Amino acid sequence: MADQQPERFEVLVLNRIAASGLARLPAQRYNVGEKVSAPDAVLVRSADMHAMDIPASVRAIGRAGAGINNIPVKAMSARGVPVFNAPGANANAVKELVLAGMLLGARNLAPALRFVAELDPAAPDMDRKVEDGKKTFAGFELAGHTLGIVGLGKIGCLVADAAIKLGMNVLGFDPEITVDAAWSLPAQVRRASSVAEVLRSSDFVTLHVPLVEATRNLVNADNIGLLHDRAVLLNFSREGVVAEGAALAALDAGKLGWYICDFPGPALNRHPRVVALPHLGASTGEAEENCAIMVADQLRDYLEHGNVANAVNFPQVVMGRESSYRVAIANSNVPNMLGQISTTMAQAGLNIHNMVNKSRGDMAYTLVDVDSPVNGAVLDSLSAIAGVLTVRYLPLAD
Repeated sequence: MADQQPERFEVLVLNRIAASGLARLPAQRYNVGEKVSAPDAVLVRSADMHAMDIPASVRAIGRAGAGINNIPVKAMSARGVPVFNAPGANANAVKELVLAGMLLGARNLAPALRFVAELDPAAPDMDRKVEDGKKTFAGFELAGHTLGIVGLGKIGCLVADAAIKLGMNVLGFDPEITVDAAWSLPAQVRRASSVAEVLRSSDFVTLHVPLVEATRNLVNADNIGLLHDRAVLLNFSREGVVAEGAALAALDAGKLGWYICDFPGPALNRHPRVVALPHLGASTGEAEENCAIMVADQLRDYLEHGNVANAVNFPQVVMGRESSYRVAIANSNVPNMLGQISTTMAQAGLNIHNMVNKSRGDMAYTLVDVDSPVNGAVLDSLSAIAGVLTVRYLPLAD
């Protein structure tokens, strides 16, 4: 084994992270806190890092959740810093909130609650007012109606399964569905060929896509009219996925039944046919723990072994340790990089025991296990290769 003490890591925490997650970073190797001055890694939930002066010492960022809009991913990629998230860790919490949203819309629960809240409990005719008023809030049942799902990742698949068990018909659309998601998808889900088909054919439509240029205003003035007049549109994905103005115009024109979302805003608040929740999608104790544990484990595996799992800007590279001496290299995805790395190591007399190299878009990442210690001169030579962004030496300690 390598004759050296294990490296200690400094981890800056920007938000409250579940203690069960922080406990995955053992105190003998990790100093974790809110006032770390030269962090090796950052753990974050919702804090906006775009205006933050992220120290040059940062080697990785972990988002205890799925969305990464609050992190400057492009800038981190240019520095060779992976940004990890926790996809699927909060999926059950979001699924249950979507089901609650469907019931809110189908049974007119929001106005019914407002109606009851405004009754005078001391009035002698309260019971009569309840009986007279309840007719206003008559709704419909979920069973037998069609739920359209745009985005069939972990959350979309869970929502589909739950809806089917409630007796609903499910129509799904996802042009980039993964193999794992396809295996998880219930066989009863009918495949749609477009967003338009989902909107046209569904009584409920729920959106589960990331906010990127292709999905911004995915539901908009041009297509929202395809929905049924009493349809319920649910957005527990990202605020910009639905054009807010188009949704309000459709509601006001009687062309949409309800808009249920997790993103309050000045125009939405107090609209009689909008239920806007205060970002509750992942706000359960279970989801916070799952996210924290998942991202802490990923950060630790990267810092100690260089393995990359669930990074939004790096390829997935996981290689078991067969040697005590490992080098991790992040670089621009350009030709002959692997050849230069191998040549540099061979010239230094290093025998490569195992190597994995993968790319993702403009980013490439290589793990190399060698049979003997790697000195600083070799690491400097690797760092000097044009296109190399970071070089990390990860020997196993005694």
